[in-house]
Amino acid sequence: MRYLPLSDQERADMLLRIGVETVDGLYADAPRDALLAKPLDLPLRRTELEVERRLSALAKRNVAAGDVPFFVGAGAYKHHVPASVDHLIQRSEFLTSYTPYQPEISQGTLQVLFEFQTQVANLTGMEVANASMYDGSTATAEAILMAHRVTRRRKALVSGGLHPHYAETARTLSDMAEDEIVLLPPDPLATEDLIGLIDESLSCLVVQSPDFFGNLRDLRPLAEACRARGVLLIAVVTEALSLGLIESPGAMGADIVVGEGQSIGNGLNFGGPYLGLFATREKYLRQTPGRLCGQTHDAKGRRGFVLTLSTREQHIRREKATSNICTNSGLCALAFSIHLTLLGEKGLRELALINHANAVALVEALEKTPGVEVLNRSFFNEFTLQVKGSAAQLVERMAARGVLAGVPVSRLLPKAGLDDLLLVASSEVNTNEDRATFVAALREELSLGAGA
Repeated sequence: MRYLPLSDQERADMLLRIGVETVDGLYADAPRDALLAKPLDLPLRRTELEVERRLSALAKRNVAAGDVPFFVGAGAYKHHVPASVDHLIQRSEFLTSYTPYQPEISQGTLQVLFEFQTQVANLTGMEVANASMYDGSTATAEAILMAHRVTRRRKALVSGGLHPHYAETARTLSDMAEDEIVLLPPDPLATEDLIGLIDESLSCLVVQSPDFFGNLRDLRPLAEACRARGVLLIAVVTEALSLGLIESPGAMGADIVVGEGQSIGNGLNFGGPYLGLFATREKYLRQTPGRLCGQTHDAKGRRGFVLTLSTREQHIRREKATSNICTNSGLCALAFSIHLTLLGEKGLRELALINHANAVALVEALEKTPGVEVLNRSFFNEFTLQVKGSAAQLVERMAARGVLAGVPVSRLLPKAGLDDLLLVASSEVNTNEDRATFVAALREELSLGAGA
């Protein structure tokens, strides 16, 4: 049997009902340069054994993150995940659970999400957290939409230190809703005058800390300026582990805290699935997107868990919904909670301290390297280097030496004129030998470039 047993007439009937003439019409809104002009260079059909051999050969062309000194970050971070995390999330009662459509018989799933919410609220310094979202970028976009609902304004100011992928996601959703986003230019030195741009026309100010370039931001003066003008402050955290060391955004006055939870309990996984963190103040609870799990007692006084709030368009009238997020990333949230529980508060702080110390050790070595300038005055475990020449070409040459040196800023901001900037992350997985290899390879490549 064919995988898609549809006749030509059936396909024509479906297209007619949709209102397009051809299958290509389904992609009318996609950018033309994003569409393939011809099929991929792959055989049309092969046996299962042949497919396995072909894919295995392609996979061997990859350089795995654990095989070489690895300093890549920019929103997705390599940390050690204890084997117990993977063991526990693969237990059938967790692995087969998806989402609590029948909450009264999903007590285990609900308890996991309740504990996850509690951990996220404690980490972010906020009063309430929801039962996770897709990832950090969509959580950021949802936070902006929530700020519009709360303030009844439709304009957001976005710092130039926000991760470019997050900014693009927010802009996509805002364009669909005909909202306005003022996106400031990239700011490697964190010198932008945000306070001077805050006025009563804004619904929110979006600031990332540590920001895309690794700079730590003091949110207190921003929070005070926002409150004075009725603007919500949205704090974004792409490296959740940093919350084990730096002061929480909630303690500094943020109204909504969003971010990416990948770095706790979840591997790089070729870019996903990840999980979004979303926390806010209790007074904004009913405008929070997604789900909220709560604790209660049944008729016999036994502890139980319920879906306290579920404001997705699947559950209530579309015009009343606060989100169309259709998953809670439950398995990734479970991995997050298990890893964080294994660490505990003391372990989290120690792990965060190790990350910062490793990054400091690398910076101290790089500051003695000719042709390299560290731009950051503050950082957690990631920082920005300014190098001579093209950072992208330097990364390729370092990769040929067996060192994954980081992410060139030009890869994510190709039109910003920041071709000489390189993002470098150093976590607990980097050894003294890794850092020495990185510095030695960098010095040699820069000296060769200078000689040329």
